[in-house]
Amino acid sequence: MITDTVKKSVVENYGKLAKASQNKLFAKLLGCCDPAENANIIGKKIGYSKTELDTVPEGANLGVGCGNPSALAKIKAGETVVDLGSGAGFDAFIVSPLVGEKGKVIGIDLSEDMLQLARKNAAKGPYSNTEFINGDIEDLPLDDQIADHVISNCVINLSLKKGDVYKEAYRVLKPGGKLSISDIVLERELPDFVKKSLAGHVACVSGAEKIEDYLRYVKEAGFKDIKIESKAEFPLELMLTDPNVMKIAKTMNFNLDSEEAKDIASRVSSISLSATK
Repeated sequence: MITDTVKKSVVENYGKLAKASQNKLFAKLLGCCDPAENANIIGKKIGYSKTELDTVPEGANLGVGCGNPSALAKIKAGETVVDLGSGAGFDAFIVSPLVGEKGKVIGIDLSEDMLQLARKNAAKGPYSNTEFINGDIEDLPLDDQIADHVISNCVINLSLKKGDVYKEAYRVLKPGGKLSISDIVLERELPDFVKKSLAGHVACVSGAEKIEDYLRYVKEAGFKDIKIESKAEFPLELMLTDPNVMKIAKTMNFNLDSEEAKDIASRVSSISLSATK
């Protein structure tokens, strides 16, 4: 795939998701009657506590993550946290009270629609220590060594230049800074029709790489103490509710409840990893 084409598709599709989440179209996209409840169910399955889910602003949780990176970070008051691919601000709002008034959370996203939604959500609560910036995670608009933590939730997988993303994360971290990431990796290769699908890429499926290749990007960026904190089979229900996966299914004319769909899901795992600069 051409990098710019994929990036444009990601921005457009997540922009549509941001807009749709604010009206009844979102329910149609997800194929359910209560998208907020669906997002909460997914949130619980991927590691968020009821307290975390209940305290973020309404509309921040879009149900598109694959783990809870903030749970790994051991974030302290006064620290600076950078959230790569911050979306509607879900993880940023969970981190915000942890860093407190003297700390800062910087969300980076390429979709202006998502940034506008995140800022709108921030206005709903005490989130003056959060900032949402338009930027490319492959080329962060941030100075060197400004962050104590870099977190990301199911976003780096969308990049075709994952090595650049991890080099940028390393650059903006202070010495001794921590990386806490949740993302998607492959246990086995995906069928060609999924790997070559832009819709699949946006859905965090076709952009996945084998776990050994993924970890190599982290190591080559300079990180130490790289540890897979958890690994789980990618929940099939995430595929069943993802509009982009549905788009693949419609294009290929196969049933997502089929054994073929279960086989695809079995090839994909969600991991949470930590590392240190």
